[in-house]
Order: sequence, then C-alpha cells, then structure tokens
Amino acid sequence: MFHKEGHKIIFITLVIVIGSFFLIDEFIINEWLRKGLMLAILVFFILILQFFRNPKRNTHSSEKQALSPVDGKVVVIEEVEETEFFKDKRIQVSVFMSPINVHVTRYPISGKVTFSKYHPGKFLVAWHPKASEENERTTVVVENEYFGKVLYRQIAGALAKRIVNYAKVDTKIEQGSDSGFIKFGSRVDLFLPLDADIKVELNQKVRGGESIIAEIK
Repeated sequence: MFHKEGHKIIFITLVIVIGSFFLIDEFIINEWLRKGLMLAILVFFILILQFFRNPKRNTHSSEKQALSPVDGKVVVIEEVEETEFFKDKRIQVSVFMSPINVHVTRYPISGKVTFSKYHPGKFLVAWHPKASEENERTTVVVENEYFGKVLYRQIAGALAKRIVNYAKVDTKIEQGSDSGFIKFGSRVDLFLPLDADIKVELNQKVRGGESIIAEIK
C-alpha cells in the first residue's frame, strides 16, 4: 500500500522507467552495459516505491500514552525551553528518519488540534542543532484530558523539499491516524509535559503509531 502523496511521483517515475528501458534496449549495443543500466533504473524505482509505502499499523489507542509520530531512531531526549508555542520547559523527544524509513507522520495522541502552523525555511541536515528553528517545518499542537497539550514538529532535512501537514485547528483526531508526510528524509520533535514518564532511550528504533514514547500518570 502506498501513501497518496506518492501516487503522482510513482506514476511519473514508472513512465520514465519504461521509456528508459525502451531507449536502452534500442540504442545500447553492449549487453553488459544494457543490463547494468536497466538494473540501476529498476533499483531506483524500487527505492521510490519503498519510500512512499504506507504500511498498516496496529495502534492500541490510550489517552494516557503518547506514541511515536514516525518510524526512525530516537536521537534526542532532553528538557528544553520550547519557544514557539508553550514558551516554557518541556521534555523533547526527537526521532530521526533516514530515507529508507516510512515517512508517514501520525498523531501521537488523540484529542483536538489547537494549533497548526507552517514555517518556510532552510534545508540543513536534520540532526543540525538549528534545524528545528531554521529549517522548513510545521508545528502542530494536540490537546486531550490527560496530557493537556502535546506539540510535535515536522522538520525537513537536507533531502526533504516538501512537508505535508493535514492537521487543522479545532479538528478532533485519533491517535495513530495519518497527520502528514515528509518527502525524502527528515526529523520529528515531540514536546511533552515535564511529568511525562519517558519510555524510550537514545538510539532506540521506534515505529510510528505503535511505539510508546511516554506515559502520563
């Protein structure tokens, strides 16, 4: 199953691949070169398909748990000053996605969207300290009874050139459902209350909509 954000790109790529195969078969005489070029193009197409895959996830919804918004590796767990929305201290958990990870963004908690904003910006590597402040990004805040307000931020990386965000203010949403997509490598920051019990460790691999990031007592 492929994400709807990839349908157009997959179709265009398929047309290019088929056209390239015909051209290579017609004009490349050397058999090894012909096979090598066809193999390289086929591998490229498979990578495109893998990037836009949208696997089903078994989300066990709980209002007292915050789930990972994305697939990837936990690269930051620290207390920080969140300056855009809360303007106070929060626990930041950041998940880095490589180009081979699933890039669907999912809502970490159920509740109501109270804030959603897009910021144009640079395309620094996703792990750069200033990426969360200077890169293209979106900020979304979801509120529920137990966590209060939880903020997550989609951040473009050096390869990512477009962030898709479906979150709309005053919309009621379900934990683990599709909230957006980041094309070609990126990071998501999650800002949680200080009393949240963090359930992940640095360098741990997580799955969007399934892995528990934190619990609230």
